[in-house]
Amino acid sequence: MSNILNIKISFFGFIFFNALLFNAQNSDSSHSDHTNIKRTKKNSLYTYWGWNRGFYSKSDIRFQGKTYDFTIYDVIANDRQSEFKFKTYLSLKRLTIPQYNFRLGYYLSDKVSISFGADHMKYVMKSYQIVKISGEISQTGTVYDKTYENENIELETDFLMFEHTDGLNYENLELRYHNDFFVRNKFNFSFFEGFGLGALIPRTNTTLLNNPRYDQFHLSGYGLNTVVGANFEFYRYFFIQFEAKFGFFHMPDIRTTVDKSDKASQHFFFSQFNGLFGFRFPLGKNENPFNKK
Repeated sequence: MSNILNIKISFFGFIFFNALLFNAQNSDSSHSDHTNIKRTKKNSLYTYWGWNRGFYSKSDIRFQGKTYDFTIYDVIANDRQSEFKFKTYLSLKRLTIPQYNFRLGYYLSDKVSISFGADHMKYVMKSYQIVKISGEISQTGTVYDKTYENENIELETDFLMFEHTDGLNYENLELRYHNDFFVRNKFNFSFFEGFGLGALIPRTNTTLLNNPRYDQFHLSGYGLNTVVGANFEFYRYFFIQFEAKFGFFHMPDIRTTVDKSDKASQHFFFSQFNGLFGFRFPLGKNENPFNKK
């Protein structure tokens, strides 16, 4: 239900601000001299905060340690949405609990920006699914000690729990190209597209065989992504934004236990859909809102 509520909030928010845009267009039609004042974005900073929904392709995951080396195939995983509550999503003390997006950017020109962002996603392996397994497990003192050759296994929780839930942290740089679609005195509607790359620093929550639970941040790999979206800027400095990201994560060094020799590796494709709100701060003397005009 929380996912449906988030979608509804984003949808009606989008409708509301578009209604403002077209109302402004009609009300200002008699003032043609001030209708299409385009304000430069070059040399301005922007920042935003918002939330995401993620989807992941199936993945083969290999686990390696001193007494085991096995691979499970076509593993299904989902994101984990926090229940929608005001104190969870908007309280300063709990802002980092939901799946969130933060970004700080700079416009190199009116059409090109460079930015750094943190995409806090969550990746949860589905427990009790049946997958194929190949490899060997020995000397663990569990019923799973044996050699496997492409046979079925149910991923019970006493065998494996595997989550990047605090989280699947994608720290990335992006280059974006912006194209204005509709420009008014106080409103600007634009589209953008771009690409990015970055590091994956998950806090992987793992319980594997007889090992105690492990949950620490670790540099585990890298990611590549494309992004497209729409931006609605209003009253010159504020905006709401909707994005869709698509990309690839490669994680060859995932920590799974307290023993540094134990690790997992995987790669998969992802898609991410974001609803955001932010602020653009012009640095130019003529545009800075704190400078007198």
